[in-house]
Amino acid sequence: MSVYISTWSWAVSPERGVIGWDVGGAHLKVAWQDRRGTLRRVEIRATPLWQGFESLDLAIRELAQELPLQMCEHRVTMTAELVDLFDDRRSGVCELVDWLSVRLPPQQLFFFAGQEGFVPAAVASNFYEQIASANWLATTSFAASVIASGVMIDVGSTTSDLLPFDKHQLQNRGFTDRERLLHGEMIYAGIVRTPLMAITDRVPFKGDWLTLANEHFATTADIYRILGDLPEHADLYPAADGKGHSITASMRRLSRMIGADLGDGSDADWYRLAAFFADRQLDALSLTCQRQFSLGLADSATLIGAGVGRFLVQRVADRLGCPYIDIGQLLTQGEYGAKAADCAPAVALLRLQQCRSAVCA
Repeated sequence: MSVYISTWSWAVSPERGVIGWDVGGAHLKVAWQDRRGTLRRVEIRATPLWQGFESLDLAIRELAQELPLQMCEHRVTMTAELVDLFDDRRSGVCELVDWLSVRLPPQQLFFFAGQEGFVPAAVASNFYEQIASANWLATTSFAASVIASGVMIDVGSTTSDLLPFDKHQLQNRGFTDRERLLHGEMIYAGIVRTPLMAITDRVPFKGDWLTLANEHFATTADIYRILGDLPEHADLYPAADGKGHSITASMRRLSRMIGADLGDGSDADWYRLAAFFADRQLDALSLTCQRQFSLGLADSATLIGAGVGRFLVQRVADRLGCPYIDIGQLLTQGEYGAKAADCAPAVALLRLQQCRSAVCA
């Protein structure tokens, strides 16, 4: 390890605390902790980076009016390097590092690089492989420092991460997205942006099995809105048809998935259909979780829920008969528990200096 790397430690003495940034392709998650270690702000903003840097630039300019950006240390993790704005992951990491170094104080800017810890902005591009899509590692490293054995499951708007750990040590077999997809440590489905055709290929409706239209007519946000599960703040993007976020609008979009109109079914029919999709997504999470348990985790292994879709993790725990804990309870005891769980990687970055015992696989 190079001598200039600051691993799990403070690299500067920030005047106003530390800000954690989880820069995603669709959302920016930000958490500010003051010098006393108290969370003062946690929030999510929509930043569609596949369209360009404009939305991220606007978000940071607005945050500069509300937070002491110039007087804080900044810790960054990212998944945004995967958007098709960039040619490849290396280009994405390097461009994001350079771009953020112009807008945040570069001497106080550090990037999370897994086992390498937090690397200064000046050399971060040399660690692009470790920095790329490592937000799950920040959250799981923190979780493994305070819980002995379990699976950390972060269900977000677009993807779900399932990372096992045992005896306070991470047991992940993959690191890149490709490797994690191979090992069942990532499911490319979340509770907001996932097209319903990615959840199942056929559904029951009025006594028949129907194949789905392979069109982007409706998303998982629609089914969880119909079922009453979708957190109001979780859906920050236009619907598939660009129309409203009401339950009726979601039912109309759902009807198109089977080549029907809203009037072809009752509210109960559309609710039942939405529940079928939700059950299939829960099946995928449950089966993948059982795969992680089969690695030989302790009988007392706990499921730790994170992300705006963590209500599904509670249901997986109920189905499998496992203990469950919301990561917000581990990240903070203050008023920001729910928001901290929504933005777990950003908040975990603030806590990692206390977690030196967690060793990444």
